[in-house]
Amino acid sequence: MSIALASVQFSLPASPFPPLAVGFFGLGTGYLIYGTQELFNYPRRDERVDLATGIWGVWMPGFMQFLTGIYLFAGLTLFGTFASAPPLYMAALAFTAYGVHWFALGWIRLRGADARANIGMTVAFLLISILGVVVFFKAGDDPVGGLFIGLACVYVAEFVASLKPDLPKQGGLGEKALGFFHLGTGLWLMYLTFAVALNFILNYGLPL
Repeated sequence: MSIALASVQFSLPASPFPPLAVGFFGLGTGYLIYGTQELFNYPRRDERVDLATGIWGVWMPGFMQFLTGIYLFAGLTLFGTFASAPPLYMAALAFTAYGVHWFALGWIRLRGADARANIGMTVAFLLISILGVVVFFKAGDDPVGGLFIGLACVYVAEFVASLKPDLPKQGGLGEKALGFFHLGTGLWLMYLTFAVALNFILNYGLPL
């Protein structure tokens, strides 16, 4: 018996609405939650606080970025809806990678696992952040390029903060720096969320 396989090609119209605001808002919310605790030590960490921040980490910066990344990759590679915007490939890569890594960070936090295992991760994500800086500044998208500078600073600080169990003084300073960069980058992500939404919906023309 021979089975004929039909080749099905999906052809969808180009979309001017990539779901960037979903990823920006998810990561920004996570950064504001974690940054407040890291910089101001409020609320003071204990098992209940770690459970709460871990849950937020899994869902807001984790799930919302992962959803955005997969949606962008589908539009770029399967359906052609975003084919006219090559920098969105970098956005898809970043949202997907950062989303999965926040699944891990949130789970580590809520399980009380050893954060020193994050050291190698900080190097990898520093490199992908530098890649984002190169791509978006080269593409003329300075606001998003600036976001990736903030992300690079986050991972430098997180590298030092991850050493806290072995180097308490240096790790403590790294944790404060991490909180500072989380809050600063988180606020910039909120601006990007507003810019995407207002530009798409009301044609505001905010820098993006």
